[in-house]
Amino acid sequence: MSKSFEKYQNRRLRSSYLSVIVSVGLVLFLMGLLGLMIVKTKTISDHFKEQVAMTVFLNDDVKQKDIEKMRTSYEKEEYVKSVVYISKEFAAEQYSKDIGEDFIEYLGANPLKNAIDIYIKSDFVTPEKMNEIEVGLIKNKNVFEVSYDKPLIDLLTKNIQRISFWVLIFSGVFTLIAVVLINSAIRLSVYSKRFTIKTMQMVGATKGFIRRPFIWKGVQLGIIGSFVAILGIITVIYYLNKNIPEIQLLADKQLLVMLFGVVMLIGIVITFLSTYFATQRFLNLRTEELYY
Repeated sequence: MSKSFEKYQNRRLRSSYLSVIVSVGLVLFLMGLLGLMIVKTKTISDHFKEQVAMTVFLNDDVKQKDIEKMRTSYEKEEYVKSVVYISKEFAAEQYSKDIGEDFIEYLGANPLKNAIDIYIKSDFVTPEKMNEIEVGLIKNKNVFEVSYDKPLIDLLTKNIQRISFWVLIFSGVFTLIAVVLINSAIRLSVYSKRFTIKTMQMVGATKGFIRRPFIWKGVQLGIIGSFVAILGIITVIYYLNKNIPEIQLLADKQLLVMLFGVVMLIGIVITFLSTYFATQRFLNLRTEELYY
């Protein structure tokens, strides 16, 4: 009878430990992804910003050597990421493919103009700075017109600011939820041993002596849960890097190592504190209160 009860208790204990590891691992995994999103928010926003092109349409009488000089001068500007020249012949060919017919044959001439697409660095993709760049470009006598999607720039700027704000709010709320969930799992684990704690206390063991093995076990479970979370995060990172290489998740390995270190530290700190306060609570209870 005693052996079967002991086996039952061991199964409950293993189940309790497993639930702590799963809880810690899942919560830290989600926190790690959230942290990754926070540290990569700028990279992701920069990627979208740098897809915006400012198109400089040229006058028809501009010679090819002057176009090359303009390209070279644009590439030297601090706000320029890349420059692409698009001849009116190439533009007409692409437009004909898009509409499914040769519009030049219908019109009798090519109405399009030679153009230079200037892709702007992310730091300069704001309504104010884009307007300054436009004013500077239009001063060139060879430029017929400068065009870019102003409503898109306004929308992109506002949305990035809004998303950054809500990510910070969500981070704070989720961190609080994570602490509560991990704390609950640890308390349930310690709760299953509340009679053992009280028995040790009754035979004269000090509170520090009783707490020590519980805290060590809690920290061990936190470390295991952290490793589970880190493995999950690494899997997600490799998957995203393979399918969306533009966001460069593996570019800054030092940053990733720091993120994994923070995940591990959070797992250890939360389990340490949760175990400490859980054992302290049962140490302070009277014997008859252990049944409630």
